[in-house]
Amino acid sequence: MTRPSPWEDAWNRAQPRLAAIRDTLNTSNSADYRVIRVGQLDSELLDQELAQLLQEPLNKALSMISTSLKARFAPELALLIQLTLYKLSIWNTGASYGAKLQDLRYTLPASQQGRRLAPSGLPRRTLLLHGTLTVILPYLHTKLRSYALSSAWPDAPSSDYRRKAWDILTSLESAYTLLTLSNFVAFLWNGRFRSIADRLLNMSLVPRRRFVKREVSYEFMNRQMVWHAFTEFLLFLLPLISARSIRRRMNRIASVISPSAVLSSLGVKHTPDAKTVAGKALQKKGKYWSLPQDQCAICAENASMNLNISEPTNAFTTLTQAVVEDSAPVSETEPPAYPIYTPYLTSCGDIYCYSCIAERLMQAVDAAEDERGWTCLRCSSEVTSAERYIVEMGSDVSGSDYEFSSDISGSASMGSYSESGWSDSSVS
Repeated sequence: MTRPSPWEDAWNRAQPRLAAIRDTLNTSNSADYRVIRVGQLDSELLDQELAQLLQEPLNKALSMISTSLKARFAPELALLIQLTLYKLSIWNTGASYGAKLQDLRYTLPASQQGRRLAPSGLPRRTLLLHGTLTVILPYLHTKLRSYALSSAWPDAPSSDYRRKAWDILTSLESAYTLLTLSNFVAFLWNGRFRSIADRLLNMSLVPRRRFVKREVSYEFMNRQMVWHAFTEFLLFLLPLISARSIRRRMNRIASVISPSAVLSSLGVKHTPDAKTVAGKALQKKGKYWSLPQDQCAICAENASMNLNISEPTNAFTTLTQAVVEDSAPVSETEPPAYPIYTPYLTSCGDIYCYSCIAERLMQAVDAAEDERGWTCLRCSSEVTSAERYIVEMGSDVSGSDYEFSSDISGSASMGSYSESGWSDSSVS
């Protein structure tokens, strides 16, 4: 018979001790729950934010119907939302939505477990009392306080019962605030009973799992910080970028890669047919080509888009004048509807008001979508500059008899305006 090895002998001698340790572990009580205070406080904040998030669209809907409905039924809406959340969370599952996110649930001592249980496994009577203390009593307090303020209870005489009721109400509020502070200090000390209602009913929030790992996920916060930094960077960068210059460059690139530009670069000449040439010739008339030469086409266009009836020239007067001109000829003695003030001669040969043509040329420079200028409203030509129009009158023409018309001969002098700026010149 062989002698056992030393390690087999040691294993056999350790068997009684291992069996005693197993028996001790099986008969010992389970480890206590690890109490996480910040998780309980975060769950309460999450529940409040969820209720506000659900109430906000309802308040907006009521305010669109009537502004008084929002202020009148706001407490009732809050009560309805709180009761619905309480039924779907604590009553059915034993934990609010915020507590579920923190992996917590409500528990009661074994001695308080009754016969009639809710779907969550907690006693129905305890949950009814808890819902009354946490949902219904705050609603009643809000309604009573708003009614007291609307009825001027604080301003009543000291001997009036309303003033006495108000003093009692304020005393109860102060006492409740003091109790809430004391309960919070006790909660920070032992981590149990987050609120006064929980302490009165002996309901405590405990982790759902026995062993809790304190793993805080910062994924949402990191994503939020990235988006915040990205938006701040865009707010800093966008004012430095000229959208017009980018649009102008894109248009230039598009014109370079257009089929006509590609054909011209390859030496292929594109000859338009007779119909195209005739169509372009017919299109060489502007929108206001028929307007008399002594009237400003830009003023007429501005009046056609003006809806302010208080001004003498607007869209309605323009329509009326068009109907009158179609029905009967305009008398020569009548003043022009859109007279030209400080006439300026454009590069295409038409005359406009100084303020009108200067504004349009400045807008064309600011737009800078292409290298062309502003399109004339009379001949559809490209206007790149404008000069002061001076009428040369003879000695037989008096200033009072002066009439501006298309047959007046004139020459540009003194000042000229173009897209590049002002230039001063004199007429010899």
